[in-house]
Parts: sequence; C-alpha cells; structure tokens
Amino acid sequence: MKIKKMFDKGTVFSFEIFPPKKTSPVDTIYKTLEELKGLSPDFISVTFGAGGSSNNNASIEIARKIKQDYGIESVIHLPCINYTKDEMVDILGELIDNGITNILALRGDIIPDIPPKQDFRYASDLITFIKKYGDFDIAGACYPEGHIETENIVNDVLNLKKKVDAGAEHLISQLFFDNDYFYSFLERTQIAGIDVPIEAGIMPVTSKSQIERMVSMCGASLPPKFSKMIQKYEHSPEALRDAGIAYAIDQIVDLVSNNVDGIHLYTMNNAYVARRISEAVESIIRSSKK
Repeated sequence: MKIKKMFDKGTVFSFEIFPPKKTSPVDTIYKTLEELKGLSPDFISVTFGAGGSSNNNASIEIARKIKQDYGIESVIHLPCINYTKDEMVDILGELIDNGITNILALRGDIIPDIPPKQDFRYASDLITFIKKYGDFDIAGACYPEGHIETENIVNDVLNLKKKVDAGAEHLISQLFFDNDYFYSFLERTQIAGIDVPIEAGIMPVTSKSQIERMVSMCGASLPPKFSKMIQKYEHSPEALRDAGIAYAIDQIVDLVSNNVDGIHLYTMNNAYVARRISEAVESIIRSSKK
C-alpha cells in the first residue's frame, strides 16, 4: 500500500528503525521488530547508508521482511549525495525486486572522507529521478526549525516546496521538542502552497548523551521545560528514561489534539520505549481515525 493513502483515514502513526551496527548480528533487529509488530504501526521506515555502506543490503532485506513477514508497510530511506544515476538505478531495481514501493528521498549527510558525487545535489533531484523511473510513493524530509545548513527559514521552506513540486507526496519532519516550532512551520508551508500531509517527528529522550548527540546533528532547540527535565534526572537513568517518555507522550497528545497529519516515532530500536508511548496514545490515535 502506498503511504499517501493512509492519511485519508486520519492520523498516521509510524516508527523509524535502523539496521544494527556492523559489530552486531542483523538478527538483533528482528527481535525488536517482533515487539514493534504488536503495536500495529501504520508503517515502519528503515534507514539506509549514506555512502556505499555494507548495511544497505541489510536495510533492503529488513524493509522486505517488515512488509512480507510482519505484514506492516515499510518505507526505505534513500540518500543520494554519494550515488551516481547508474548506482541509483541498481538500487531502485533492487527495491522493485523486493516489493518495496515506498521511499523517503533524502540528500543524505555529507561525509568528510567521501567526496560527494555530482549526479544528485539535492533531494529534489532524486525525487525527479525516481518519478521518471518507477511507480514509487515518495516522501520527503522537512525541518520545523530549518535545516541545519540553511541560510534562513524562508529559503528552507522554498527548498521544501521544490521537493513537493518534484513529486514528494507527503513529508516527515526532523525531531523537535517544542510543538510551537512545528505549528509555526506548518503556517509557513501553507503560505508557500505546500499542501501534502506532514508527519511530526518525535524522539523520546532516554539519556543526556543521546540528546547532546542529536542536537549537535540537527540543531533542535531545547525549551526550558525540557532542559530542566534533563538537568533534574541526568544522573538517574531510569528516571530520565521515564521523564523522556512522558515528555514525548505530552507532545503527541498536543499534536493530535491539534489535528496533526501523523506522528513518526524515532524509536532508536528501543521496543520498550516505543511500547510505553504507543500504549499511552493508542486510544488518542484511534479516535482520530475516520
């Protein structure tokens, strides 16, 4: 099923996972998926290596299993900055062979030791290419506080409009911790004429090191309420985990109450946290379905 059609039924609730590190057996992810399956997400997205990673094949295999063995629709992340058009044709062919029809099209992170290839400079270039190649459902990424490399939020939303004009049929947002940033972002997209469904990306924080790493990567702002929570419980791992879960639940309740198109939960492969949040918001998500 194409993901775009899911939004016709109300608020979409989805998960993101990533393949295990090279030092871990790939089977570890299937234990996580067994637990996530019982939570009945609308779809599960799988990250993909930014530049020729050996985990790419694992990503495709995991996405295939999610759809065929677990009966849940899958979306595969597809970064383009370090691939040629010929390489991308091979990847798209492999996706078709494995029955994967939903793609999150990304530029991908620029890796210092890997010079970018020139066939795809932006995600919009990849989206245009995919649209000509096959009948895929294409999602794009968006950034409520602006991409970390953008000059300003006006340019950021104009670049997002290019993705949608190129063929992105729905969007998944980067994580954020202040819902007001997301609501302001939605206003900008409406002004820009962006009228596709937008899922809000929510990451439950379970450790101080995790949040420091993610903020350095994406530049998300930390509201005072959130910072106080981290400071209060940073030396109590269990308390911080539970506080992070509660904070994410509070964000989701507010977003769904304001008729958000969807919630995309960055699970970090933590089935326990995903279950706690899913069970807490299950009736809320269900009530939003048509």
